[in-house]
This record gives sequence, structure tokens and C-alpha cells, in this order.
Amino acid sequence: MSPTLSPTRPASVEECAAALAEANAKGRTVRIRGAGTKEYLGDLVATDTVVETTALAGIVAHVPADLTVTVRAGTRLRDVRAALANAGQMLPLDPPHDDAATIGGIVAANSSGFRRARYGGVRDLLIGTTYVLADGSVARAGGRVVKNVAGYDLNKILIGSLGTLALIVECTFKVLPLPAATAVLRARFASAADAFALCDAVARTSARPAALALEGRGPREWSVVVEAAGDPAAVERTLKIASDAAGQAKIERVDDPETALAPLRDIVNDSTGAIVRASLPPAAQLAFADTALRLDGFTRLVADAASGVVRVHTRGDDDDAIAAADALLAAARAVGGAARVERRADRLRTRIPAWGDGDLPGLFLMRRLRAEFDPKGILEPGRGPVR
Repeated sequence: MSPTLSPTRPASVEECAAALAEANAKGRTVRIRGAGTKEYLGDLVATDTVVETTALAGIVAHVPADLTVTVRAGTRLRDVRAALANAGQMLPLDPPHDDAATIGGIVAANSSGFRRARYGGVRDLLIGTTYVLADGSVARAGGRVVKNVAGYDLNKILIGSLGTLALIVECTFKVLPLPAATAVLRARFASAADAFALCDAVARTSARPAALALEGRGPREWSVVVEAAGDPAAVERTLKIASDAAGQAKIERVDDPETALAPLRDIVNDSTGAIVRASLPPAAQLAFADTALRLDGFTRLVADAASGVVRVHTRGDDDDAIAAADALLAAARAVGGAARVERRADRLRTRIPAWGDGDLPGLFLMRRLRAEFDPKGILEPGRGPVR
């Protein structure tokens, strides 16, 4: 395999198209990189060249009255937030690495956070894309208005594709007004059962929290973060519902939500051992957590309790990490969920496959899409489950 060459940094759609057309004509493999915050995803292999999107930065159009914004793929999420905040609006995505992550990378990785249950994730907020196919062809899906119907929603095919289908160069999102008030209640528990019980109780009410996050660091060290957003009266009502449901738990109020939520997103920053990400039926989260607690090397569990996304981090020697990953993948399947190895130590990347045994739902369809979008297989070879 050829060594990775110096990256190219196209600054326009036309330059992106030319870069991919040249690579395709010469049969050269391509890695697509934004800020590089998610290079731990998938089974990364060496490529002949790297196309970086950081020069594709800036807001193309923001129409506050239509609640839409169009952004180039290399724009950092934090810059989009700052620009929208000046107009009293927000793009309610709060993925890991949100201080550095680029818009294109967030879409390609389908990277959402704890606020997904209230506001929706990438799939709910993305309404249009411009992208370049492997042969250099430029295509568009969706549009710049919220009500746009044009056949199949190709946006959703690109979401989570990890760059294996096309190079995303521009995205249009729905945006929302900034809430008038936000606040967080944090409750601490001595058991996983009590922590998950609070999450279940809050989720069953009409409170509709902006975020419902749970963290466990050991058998008797659990906490729940409930974020409320909206008008001040609604915020106070949500926090009171959560406080009443927490019973005898130790409770504290935090007026800056990021103080409570940012450390939970940061679980993916740990490059030791292995991190498994599971998507579970909400009712199955406690059973999955019990399995995690019994593992040698269990370190930490973080859950988006409202949507059923649970991450488990384990440490230990290499064999323990491999055994833990296998056990968590099997446990997720046993309760009707799905899982993947989201991150592992670099030395384990060849020993712990990101997609488990490869028996994934929809794998046949993924292969068909890859063959249609990138017949030569030059884009991100090895990154996704399709080989």
C-alpha cells in the first residue's frame, strides 16, 4: 500500500471535484478529513492521499425568517453557533468534540449528543446537502427550505457514511430560536437502578427535558443530569418534576449546562482500552449497565438515557479489552439493540474490529450503495463496514 501523501485542501466545490476526479482516474485511494476529531472511528487504513475540508469554511446563507442556515463542510460547529446566536437562534447539535468538530464531519459521522431526544439529531435537522461523488460529479439533495420534497431523501444516505460514499461540501439545516432560559439539575445515586429509575420517571412525564444524561463510574457512583430549556416558568417546572422524582438523592442545581454535560461527552476522548457505543431500547439500558459493571476493567458508562445511546469504557490489558468489547457487543444484541466499537487504543485497532463480527443489519444494502456511489472503492477504504 502506498504511503499517505501530503493533504490537499480544496477551497471550493470545483476544486473538490477536480481532486476526486484525478484520484478516481488514477485509482488512488482517498481519506476525507475535517478537523480530524473522529479519526478513531472505523477501521482506518493508509490511503494514497488526503482531502482536507478545512478551507471549505464559512456560512453560505442564513435566513432567520425561514429558520435555515447553509454552511460549508469545513466550518467548525462553534463558529456556526456563534453566528446563529447573534440572530437569537441555534443549531441544537451537541456532539462529542463540539469545540473543534466540523459540520461535514458531524454529518458524515452522524454525530449527535444528549439534546437529540428533544431537538432531533443530524437526520432530523439536515435538509439539504451538496456533495462530490468519487468520479468528481457534483450532486445535490434536498434544498434550502424546510418543506422540500424531491423524491428519495439522499441526505439520509450520506449521514453516517464516514466519507465512504461522497465528499460532503455544503449542508443546510433547520435552526431554532434560542431558549429564553436554561438550567440543569444533577442528582447523585448509590445504585444504577435508582439512577435509571429517575431517568425513566422524567421521560414519562410531560416535562420534555432538553437533555437527560446518566453517568456511572462504579457500582455505587451514579449521577443523572437533567437539562431544562425554554421560558423560565417551563424550566422551573421541569426541574421541580425531576427533583420530586429524585427522592432522597443528593441534588444540586447548575445554571451553566455545559459545566455538567461537557465532561460526559468527553468519554470519547479517552484513547486507552476500548469504548463501545450501543443503541438500545430505553428499557434495556439498566440490564446492559449491569453487564458492563461485571466486566474486568470497567471504568465508566455514559448514557443518553432519553434515546438509549450508551457508551462504556473499559481499561486493562489487551486481552481484557478484547473480551470486554465482545461481551458488550453480544449484550447489546441480546436486548434487541446494536453496538459498535467506537474507539480503542491504537495498538488494538487491528485486533478489535470496529463493527464486530460484521453481521450487521442492512449490510447487503450498504454494499449496493457503495458500488453505485464509488464503483472503484477509492473513498475511505476500510473505514466503514463494507469491504
